[in-house]
Formats: sequence, structure tokens, C-alpha cells
Amino acid sequence: MSANTWRKPTGDSDLPSDSGQAAPSPDATRGAGAGATAPIDESGRSARRFWSARRIPAALVALLSAAAVGLLLYDVAAVRAGRSAMRWRRRLAEELATRPLDDIWVIVGAAVAMALGLWLFLLAVTPGLRRLLPMRRPTGIPGTEQVRAGLDRRAAALVLRDRAMQVPGVQSTRVDVGRRKVKARAWAHFRDLEEVRTDLDATLGEAVTFLGLARQPALTVHVRRPKKD
Repeated sequence: MSANTWRKPTGDSDLPSDSGQAAPSPDATRGAGAGATAPIDESGRSARRFWSARRIPAALVALLSAAAVGLLLYDVAAVRAGRSAMRWRRRLAEELATRPLDDIWVIVGAAVAMALGLWLFLLAVTPGLRRLLPMRRPTGIPGTEQVRAGLDRRAAALVLRDRAMQVPGVQSTRVDVGRRKVKARAWAHFRDLEEVRTDLDATLGEAVTFLGLARQPALTVHVRRPKKD
């Protein structure tokens, strides 16, 4: 997921300022960042991703299976009642009995069946919901042992983009948030590029820490000058 902006805001930011709240000390920031680098919650268990319900693939497979089985049972019941088998079933039985195994259509059919089976297997064993990033569980609060929270990658990208736009010299920025990496690209119209990159690295590093993710992603910052028209 990514967030992109091309205009630096001039008003006050929606993010909370340090009015009425003491700014965190560098030691506290470093401690929070060190505790968020590993995907471990307070119980010592690995932070697990959210599993998708797979409703659409499951519904498609169920409907196709029900239609195929229903048609086959109807044809079998019709044959038992004294009627002739449907033409498609006679043709299918004849093709399966006469075509050799090295026939091109047999190979193509086997490859398609194997691909569908592999796709269904991957859907069954992978979590899905890649857009949700697991967050750390709260500590020291009774009754929150079963609480699980997730942060949408697009929302995280918007938060980081807003923080990046507060750095002096940044004209526009683009932030891509992945499960393991955060890539920030900024265009600076004044100040030295190395100074802007250093400020962005510190600002976004602190913002990533305060997102509260169970696995703190690695941060990469690139700064360049905007193209002249």
C-alpha cells in the first residue's frame, strides 16, 4: 500500500502535538523501538497474521462442485430409470477410454487440474489479508489476553506520509508500507538533501515505532530534487 501527496500543507497538522503531553525521551524511544523489532507479544508467542475467510473462492468451488455432482447424479438416476445416458457423458467415457496418456489434450487437462489443485491448496494454507499488519497486544490490562488488533497498510502509509510532510524542505513524498519494509521517497525543494534525509529518517523511524506493529518493518528513505519543468 502506498500514500502519495504533491502539496505541502500550510495549516496545523491533525496529528497530536506536544501541547499538554511531554515529548518522549530518546531513551524511551530507543527502548520502544527495540521492543518492536521482533514479532513477539508479551506472552512470548509469535504474532500471527490475520486469516482470510476466503468466502469468494469457497463459494465458487462449492457452486461448481454442487452443479457437477448434481448433473452427474441426475444422469445416473436417469440411466437407472431406463433412459439413455447424456451425450456428454458417453463422449467423455469414450475419450477417456480411447485417448492415449501422451495426447496433448490429456496433458493440458492434467496440467489445468494440477494448477487448480495447487491454487486451492495455497488458499488453504496461507493466511491472506496482506493489507492488515498485526499490532502488539496491550500489556498490563486485565481481560486483553484475547484481543488482537490490526492496522491497514494504507492507513499506516497515510500516517507516515503526514509525518514526512512536516519535515522542513520536503515538497512532496510517497510512502509504501509493506509487511517487512517501509519505503519513503521524498522530493526536497530547499535545504541540503543529506540534512533532509537525516531528518526524515529520524522522524519516520519514530513514527514507525509508535504505530505499535508487532513486527517493526525496516525503513528506507530516498530524497531527491524535483524535476524542473
